[in-house]
Amino acid sequence: MTELAAGLQERAGIDPDLFVRKTASGEARLDLVVAGMHCAGCLRKVEGALNKLEGVTHARANLSTKRVAVRWDPARLRAARVVRVLADTGFTAVPFDPKLVGTFDENETRFLLRSLGVAGFAAANVMLVSVSVWWGLVTDMDETTRAFFHWVSALIALPAVAYAGQPFFRSALKALRSKQMNMDVPIALAVILATTMSLVQTIVNARHVYFDASVTLLFFLLIGRYLDVQARAKACSAAENLLGLRATAATLIAPDGTQRSVAVESLEPGMKVLVAAGARVPADGEVMSGLSDIDTSLVTGESTPERVEPGMNVFAGTLNIGAPLTVRVTKRDDESLLSEIVRLMEAAEQGRARYVRIADRAARFYSPAVHVMAAATLALWFALGAHWETALTNAIAVLIITCPCALGLAVPVVQVVATGRLTRQGVLVKAADGLERLAQADTIVFDKTGTLTLGRPHLVNGDEIAGADMGLGAALAAASRHPLALALAAKGKGHALPKLDDIREVPGMGMEAMLEGEPVRLGNAGFADAEASAAHGGSELWLRRGGAAPVCFRFEDTVRPGARGAIAALKARGFAVELLSGDREPAVRKLAGELGLDEWRAAARPDAKIARLEELAAKGRKVVMIGDGLNDAPALRAAHVSISPADAADVSQTAADFIFQGAKLDPVVETVDVARQSQRLVFQNFALAIGYNMFAVPLAVAGYVTPLVAAIAMSSSSIIVIVNSLRLNRKAKEAQ
Repeated sequence: MTELAAGLQERAGIDPDLFVRKTASGEARLDLVVAGMHCAGCLRKVEGALNKLEGVTHARANLSTKRVAVRWDPARLRAARVVRVLADTGFTAVPFDPKLVGTFDENETRFLLRSLGVAGFAAANVMLVSVSVWWGLVTDMDETTRAFFHWVSALIALPAVAYAGQPFFRSALKALRSKQMNMDVPIALAVILATTMSLVQTIVNARHVYFDASVTLLFFLLIGRYLDVQARAKACSAAENLLGLRATAATLIAPDGTQRSVAVESLEPGMKVLVAAGARVPADGEVMSGLSDIDTSLVTGESTPERVEPGMNVFAGTLNIGAPLTVRVTKRDDESLLSEIVRLMEAAEQGRARYVRIADRAARFYSPAVHVMAAATLALWFALGAHWETALTNAIAVLIITCPCALGLAVPVVQVVATGRLTRQGVLVKAADGLERLAQADTIVFDKTGTLTLGRPHLVNGDEIAGADMGLGAALAAASRHPLALALAAKGKGHALPKLDDIREVPGMGMEAMLEGEPVRLGNAGFADAEASAAHGGSELWLRRGGAAPVCFRFEDTVRPGARGAIAALKARGFAVELLSGDREPAVRKLAGELGLDEWRAAARPDAKIARLEELAAKGRKVVMIGDGLNDAPALRAAHVSISPADAADVSQTAADFIFQGAKLDPVVETVDVARQSQRLVFQNFALAIGYNMFAVPLAVAGYVTPLVAAIAMSSSSIIVIVNSLRLNRKAKEAQ
């Protein structure tokens, strides 16, 4: 039994009412795991069954995570009824368990890979045998030898078709049970009929068998299916990865002063917890005692740690990098800012789960047409008085020659070529439909820190500082791991460093030491008895020796090389470009001016970024979000398409559709170009596939095409599509 099956079985007997939550409006809400959802048809079936229930006000399924969120009036419906309706529809549903998320596609991917290997092996060997038979038909091969070769083909093809065809057979059977049609129905029917026909022909020792058509068709289509499932698995819910930032346990301080470890879920407002240095804050709360530095990039996106002191708020998931803190809990675990970000991401995921690819939309009309033509061909030849074998052979030829192989490969082959080209340029394509959505985009929204900048501060006023002060500041900074101190220490390596005594770090304030009997301090403005500069957009460190005037070291983030040129190139391609950052206004204003960005917004938290993207979407804009911080993850999910740098937070990389490597933004421009070229090639491939069918189908209906010729013609159409897709690589070489 697989891990998924075991998990579902374990939770199947749990009362779903125990997992129901109340919304702010008083409705009941339940998150379910539905393992049987595999396609857009399944998704529509699940949502349709739930929306028909009296009292249900909202039902939204997420295909990538296999989750369903349901809201209803608790006075009119019970959770058990919701689960029972899904069971009656053919889907097993259990209350959501985070441990099960991410396991759904794993087994399917492994099975598809094994099926692909089996189909490839069978196709290669059956084709070798078929070539021998074809050659023998025009030479001197006798009937006994030909029969032997046919049986060899049957022994290879029959078990291969039975095993490798299961992904299509199961999908087709499920579609038929739900009274729907998909692309797998004609595929499954053609493979079964061709294989059965070939077996009959082998038994009667006919001149032609069509095992090669069956296994070759399976091999080509399994390639596309495997690529699609693998891409979907990589794009699994980023919200679940974000939950990994949450502390699993908290050190609770009892009223009598004793300490014990408790689960974060058990924390209630008013409780006191101890947050050790290097640990994550377990819950949203207020600092009661202690001074420290907190990595707040989860909230602000700013890489510079923030000093916290008694009376200031801290948030769950942020990292305490200074000294121990005592924190009073103000919010429960499910009400924390981290949980809110997770909910934002899940809402964004659910909103995009209904996206349907071009090939799937075309297949809704294509598949029924295939069966109608095949049935009409069978009836036509019967009406003309043909033998059943002739009529069935012509019908099979129609099914094979019109099988949507070229249609099915039109998108994935372009994706493979485009992905290879982008990989060579340092871009990872994660979403199966990312290129398609990027080609539709018309607006690009950049985050600041770590995206337009590198997130590495550097000293900008070093030339204004005396050598002795530079050396003294570098000597103090060398004893600290603070990002600004590291930048100052690196800048001061070429200066003479004085010998300091009694060096110590004051958490949340800075460094202090003794030099020739005088106190020396390096830290924030208050620590050095100085007045901070409000006009400076970057960060500052202040140095004071004894009673001397304080010296200010000013830092700014490093702008990505070629950022201005990349933004200009994007504008030249018709994009509206703007900056949306959680950083302070002076820093954002200055960077926007340097890069030629007229539209910018500062101090934008995760919910504000979501709101801005929704505002743009309401205006009909298709937005590309480019960000790297944890606070950007919900916006990356909510955007029409998203891009993240390779050094971004893991959650942002998971949420993004594309990841680019290197310090420059040139890969972003390259990705846009490839997406637009890919879209043109996809449309060309569809045109080629449709044109091929308009030419080939009448010939098959008229009986001029055997199943063997149909398989060759079908394969040829696929080769034409592949060759056309390979032009994308030639365009890359021409661009170089």
